[in-house]
Amino acid sequence: MSKDLRSFLAEVVTHLPGGLRRVDSAVDRRFGITAYGADAEKRHEFPAFLFTNVTGSDVACVSNLLATRERMALALGTTVEELITGVTRQRQEHPPVEVDAASAPVKQIVWRGDEVDLRRLPIPVHNELDGGPFLTAAAALMRDPESGRVNAGIYRHHVYDDRHMGVWFFGSHHGGTIHRRYAERGEPTPVAIVIGHHPAFLMGAVSRVPGIGGEYEAAGAFLGESVEVVRAETSDLPVPARAEIVLEGVILPGETREEGPFAEWPGHYVGGGPKPVIRIDAVTMRRDAIFQDIQASGYEHRLMGALPRIASIHRNVSQVIPGLKAVNVPTYARMHCYLSIRKEQDNDPVRAAFAALNTEPENLRMVVVVDDDIDIDDEREMAWAIGTRFDAAQDLLVVPTWNGPGGLLPTNWSYDAEGGRSARRSSAVIIDATKPAPPVVFPVRARVPQAAVAAAGLDETLAVTALKELPWLA
Repeated sequence: MSKDLRSFLAEVVTHLPGGLRRVDSAVDRRFGITAYGADAEKRHEFPAFLFTNVTGSDVACVSNLLATRERMALALGTTVEELITGVTRQRQEHPPVEVDAASAPVKQIVWRGDEVDLRRLPIPVHNELDGGPFLTAAAALMRDPESGRVNAGIYRHHVYDDRHMGVWFFGSHHGGTIHRRYAERGEPTPVAIVIGHHPAFLMGAVSRVPGIGGEYEAAGAFLGESVEVVRAETSDLPVPARAEIVLEGVILPGETREEGPFAEWPGHYVGGGPKPVIRIDAVTMRRDAIFQDIQASGYEHRLMGALPRIASIHRNVSQVIPGLKAVNVPTYARMHCYLSIRKEQDNDPVRAAFAALNTEPENLRMVVVVDDDIDIDDEREMAWAIGTRFDAAQDLLVVPTWNGPGGLLPTNWSYDAEGGRSARRSSAVIIDATKPAPPVVFPVRARVPQAAVAAAGLDETLAVTALKELPWLA
């Protein structure tokens, strides 16, 4: 059977017991869904939740699905170690395969025209000051009018009413380029918004694929099989045949509406303003459809953004520095990047850092480069490396006006006492916490021999529970 959201939920139940929790009690879509994820995160627990009784909707909702590295690794058919190092095996791309509409589960239910009502879907209001419900796990498909290639991307969609929503194309998003090309012709932009599929499909949609298009092939590489597609009802766009829900419509030329506020992954309210408007003309879905949501500004949101960037940064930095060992984009601080390298020349750290910055020019604020004996997934190791191998007078490089104006990070805006703001550029910093390159001799790090550590019998030690167990202290 082809992979989809339901096959992955079955994998979680089978291979990661306790990873999925079912909530049958009534849950309000306004803060109720996200309250579960926020409470779990406060307890340092990250289960996925399946809500079967969302008030005002007959559709179930799954949230927090990719809030752990273990579930992410399971989805991508890899290991946690590969995920956090960025060292992934070569994957074969699989182009999408078109199937007959009669065999496509996403065509089991079709709403058209006046039947369309987005309020019948369990679209959450995520955080306290959000301007309304938002789609967060939705991949938008558009066809470039110049090349004919189909592009996929995850954008934020503010749902205004039963048939209209906003869309914010941020920075260099290819979706924004496609929309501008249609708008310059005075034409509406056909769009299909996919909700609910195997996580590998979502990861393909956010992959840093060069140029417009290629996300279906990337998703196929993650899946290990071709994505089955079927023609949309209202356009020639190929939509995933095994998706849970597809919203079909057009971006209206020349029409904008105030979008936001919405809490983005940095944990702040930024952005907003007039944004393009999508009119939904048809909805197709599976019987007993499952709506998928990502906990906005929560751990899942940050993790899903961090892991694809690790792979992209690893690929680009390794082309410049063959001695690259590992990459880490910390989940709690996605604007930071840690690089571990085998240093051969003194300018290697700066070259590596700029390769990372050029991969993620919109998000990275700090790149820390350390030697290959440092575990970059361990904050204690990183702090030790900075404390012992970094001299601010010579190892700190500030890159002024690196990041473009506006965007999602609060530092890309200037503020005044009346609540006004204006977009501005911000800087990035490079920290070289590496030892000097050979042949310079640097003090050797103190270590207990690894063979002795491996031979230690920690599991054989006995916990002391009472002083009477220590008679020689009497």
